[in-house]
Amino acid sequence: MKFVPLTKIWATIFVSILAIAMKTPELLLALFGVEVLLMLVGGILFRQWKALFALIGFSAFLGIVQYLGSWSVDSAVVTALRMLTMTTIFMMLIVTTKTQDLTVALVQQCRIPYAYAFMFTAALRFVPDFLRESKAVQEAQACRGMSLEGNWLTKIKSYMTVIQPLMLKSLSRSETMALSLELRGFGNQQHTFMRKVSLQGIDYVAVLVMLGITYAVIHYIVL
Repeated sequence: MKFVPLTKIWATIFVSILAIAMKTPELLLALFGVEVLLMLVGGILFRQWKALFALIGFSAFLGIVQYLGSWSVDSAVVTALRMLTMTTIFMMLIVTTKTQDLTVALVQQCRIPYAYAFMFTAALRFVPDFLRESKAVQEAQACRGMSLEGNWLTKIKSYMTVIQPLMLKSLSRSETMALSLELRGFGNQQHTFMRKVSLQGIDYVAVLVMLGITYAVIHYIVL
């Protein structure tokens, strides 16, 4: 069963609303458990476990910062879990949706200007490319004798040999993309897409179910 990008966008919005409305760690943990279950059913949990653990680490760091600012354990836990649930659903949207389909949905169905939609999806597209290039440069520099051992000053100097090639490659990539976009008439106000991502019956049902669940949960929280 596959849903179109707009349905996933609505799911991201509904989960974010629920995460903001929930005030207790128990409810937020339950919401995160539902997300993990959906990842397991969708077959992406074991493929994206590193990203999930990275989000958990980031959320824990945010919780520590909140604790240092408020000295409240409950506030810190709720903040960390809230961030975790919101970033997890966003990650699910990204890893299960092709960037081309996401661009079409943002432009045609969400009525977002094409330039903004393209910048958003282009950034998502180049993040994994940047990470792969970073790993390749580190391996290449290691073959040339680069060592990351030593004190923090030595490590900073060593990482400069990685950052410099990455910056040059990024500039070259940006120039190539700019030229390609100009040749394809990027500034034109009319755009055509090869793919269609219109809503199907199952998508309408899913959106209505998510809307009902969101309303019921918020009504329960308020009462």
